[in-house]
Amino acid sequence: MHRTAVIALGGNAISPRAEEDTITNQFRNTRKSLQAVMHLIRQDYHLALTHGNGPQVGNALLRVELTIGKAPVLPLGICVADTEGGMGYMIEQSLQNALIREQIPREVVSLITQVIVDADDPSIHNPTKFVGSWYSREEIEQLAAQHAWQIKADGTRGWRRVVPSPQPRRIINRQAIRHLVDLGIIVIAAGGGGIPVYIMENGLYEGFDAVIDKDLAAAVLARDIAAQELYILTEVDNVKINFGKPDEQDIDLIHAAELRELQQAGHFPPGSMGPKIEAALNFLHFGGERVVITSLERAVASLNGDSGTTIIP
Repeated sequence: MHRTAVIALGGNAISPRAEEDTITNQFRNTRKSLQAVMHLIRQDYHLALTHGNGPQVGNALLRVELTIGKAPVLPLGICVADTEGGMGYMIEQSLQNALIREQIPREVVSLITQVIVDADDPSIHNPTKFVGSWYSREEIEQLAAQHAWQIKADGTRGWRRVVPSPQPRRIINRQAIRHLVDLGIIVIAAGGGGIPVYIMENGLYEGFDAVIDKDLAAAVLARDIAAQELYILTEVDNVKINFGKPDEQDIDLIHAAELRELQQAGHFPPGSMGPKIEAALNFLHFGGERVVITSLERAVASLNGDSGTTIIP
């Protein structure tokens, strides 16, 4: 019996904030991000990979906004699909080359993934997820009127578009993904949280402008393919309690029930660590055996329990 795991790569792992976001740099960072993946492959794990796309879909939306009136406006779902394809290609080719170098006969495939959400998800009526560029209030009100955007002030930098961030319910292609993973094929799926779609009254699928949190989608993907382990690679080495305070403390190993208590006590804000904790707890609730949250740099060490935060049932 093979162990099956899902690895979620952060979008900022491929496009760091402090670096020019060229395709050359993205390829280099992609190759660097695969060290933990290769470590598990050497141990004969069956794997599915997913990834964030925040910086990349932001760039896609910027291109759309800069070409308004000159090219057709692409809806957000298409931008998510485009980045799934482009980033999937980079991860797929980088991983294929790593496998060729080590003479490991494993195949890799990327899958543009639709994810079911509820048509009446509460976030649809109160969108809070900022996307796209910053504008003055006057500029964005004109764009909002033209394109039916919802807008909000984003700190002191200006005004931005906001979209819903609904809860993922299930992966449409889950059976195909599980079949491929069971065969030992490495599948890249649900990138950027996947493309949100809902089921209409007639049973057909329909997409809409929203974004799904990629860590919550990774947990659903892991559940849907019956993975035993989930690895969430982010920008910090450990989950922390009392973050940013004098009594800040790393969490090394913790049970899900204790982590839930810390979550309810407000230790993990919604905009940062909160979704990762929720994803971990959801995955363990549905039968997962282990979640590791750590940084890209400490990922390999965390696989052996020497770094990062490990969460168990």
